Amino acid sequence: MRRIACLALLAACLHPGHCAAEVRVLLARTIHTGDPAQPAAGALAWDTDNGRVLAVGTAAALLQRYPQAPRIDAGEATVVPGLIDAHAHLLYLGYTLMQADLIGARSKDEVIERLRAFVIDVPQGAWVRGNGWDQNLWPQKTFPTRADLDAAFPDVPVWLDRVDGHAGWANSAALRVIAGREGTRPLAGDWQPEGGRIERDGTGQPTGVFVDGAMHLVTDAIPALDEASRERALALALEKAVSNGLTGVHDMGVSRADLALMKRFAAQGRLPLRIDAYAYADGNQGALDDLCRDGPYRDAGGRLKMQGVKLFMDGALGSRGAAMLADYSDDPHNRGLLVTSPEDFETAVRKAGGCKLQVATHAIGDRGNRIVLDTYEKVLGSRKGEDHRWRIEHAQVVAPADIPRFGKLGVIASMQPTHATSDMGWAEQRVGPKRIKGAYAWQRYLKSGARLALGSDFPVEQVDPRLGLYAAVTRQDRAGQPPGGWQPEQRLSAAEALRGFTRDAAWAGHDEQQVGRLQPELRADFVILDRDPLTVPADQLGELKVLSTWVDGEPVYQATGTAAVR
Repeated sequence: MRRIACLALLAACLHPGHCAAEVRVLLARTIHTGDPAQPAAGALAWDTDNGRVLAVGTAAALLQRYPQAPRIDAGEATVVPGLIDAHAHLLYLGYTLMQADLIGARSKDEVIERLRAFVIDVPQGAWVRGNGWDQNLWPQKTFPTRADLDAAFPDVPVWLDRVDGHAGWANSAALRVIAGREGTRPLAGDWQPEGGRIERDGTGQPTGVFVDGAMHLVTDAIPALDEASRERALALALEKAVSNGLTGVHDMGVSRADLALMKRFAAQGRLPLRIDAYAYADGNQGALDDLCRDGPYRDAGGRLKMQGVKLFMDGALGSRGAAMLADYSDDPHNRGLLVTSPEDFETAVRKAGGCKLQVATHAIGDRGNRIVLDTYEKVLGSRKGEDHRWRIEHAQVVAPADIPRFGKLGVIASMQPTHATSDMGWAEQRVGPKRIKGAYAWQRYLKSGARLALGSDFPVEQVDPRLGLYAAVTRQDRAGQPPGGWQPEQRLSAAEALRGFTRDAAWAGHDEQQVGRLQPELRADFVILDRDPLTVPADQLGELKVLSTWVDGEPVYQATGTAAVR
């Protein structure tokens, strides 16, 4: 099988100014367009001046139409529309790439080993940072304590983010830093911060784990990164994203400072993909005020925009912070956390709606989702049938009676397939056999008439849409377990999964007239894969190779080690 590789033309196009042709033609065994009127083609032509598709069709027809156009022959490879991650965190990914990687650690001892390998020398006043621990993978399946870190790091403050970003683990040195800050309330006792929880022992002393709204007690004490480090973080994240075939990202929770950094990258031509930024709204101020005052933002090059706001309703399931209608099945008397009061949430939604902004809300538990649906319905009123495209991010555990409301209200279910396969080993223990039927229920949403916009929530999960395709179609882990898939009736077809990462993700970002399909007048954003995701065995979806990633008809990533095709 021939594979696309380092064509002389493609290699030259990796250097600005070397591509002077007005039209370019790509040939491939299969081009999946995402256009129901013409779902497959053998050739694609685009205008190199504006990066927009001119035509799709057979190789013979396009070569006859553009006989002088430079051509790229992808041989037996498959082309799909550019993959869009509908829920991700770019800068957070960049920061984790600069920290100790704790993802997949199978014990507290392994966490310590990885930290020791990562830490060579800690400058005076610096903290040891890590990301990705998950107590559900450990034999005890219980939260760790500061004592677990103290033996290895008695004097250096340590702060480790949980895999979901909704809890953190500190050592005693970190707690001493907090205690030494002026005006800090003692951490011991029985009080709890709003929207959060300090884990404490039987004597009221903090154990070292802070959940959701309590995390800021630690993070506020950590020295802020300088601008050079923030630039490095964004650059690392962008490089990682395009190498995995992403041409677009819906970045959930972008601060004023983050947007300013992204604008600078866009102005410097350093954005290799499209970012649909959702402002992080701390209540109803900050970035939301900016959007209401100035209106939605879109840069002239079409690579960066902000037209919506990200709100929070509850915490995460893994840390038992998701707001539930009844007690956790494995933790009586605990129903999770509302990180925003229903009253404050309604105020923020009304403000965003009044400013004509798209609203996206994090909701994981069935109570959290119900509050969001109730609030959306109340605020939208007679407008609920309009094309508002408001979203619920995660929609992870939803009361079955509430699932049909997504379609009726026109609310997008923005979901992450790998969350299901990461959580399936313990999710039913959290919510029990009855509530689990409304969890990660992708087919139920589709049958209700709702749209599924798919993503990863990276760096909570890996920044790899191929793993999302695999999880969506198999509902299995990478070892193929459980046989037949977990709750297999909720599996998506390969076509449904690909649509969730392309056409429907674009629609969720109000970008369906720009990206998500390969058809005339839309952007020439596409990915060249070594095999066809719609025909390979499902267990191979995670192993597809990204040969190159293209945005506006220009390559932004090319795999190494492939033979040239002349």
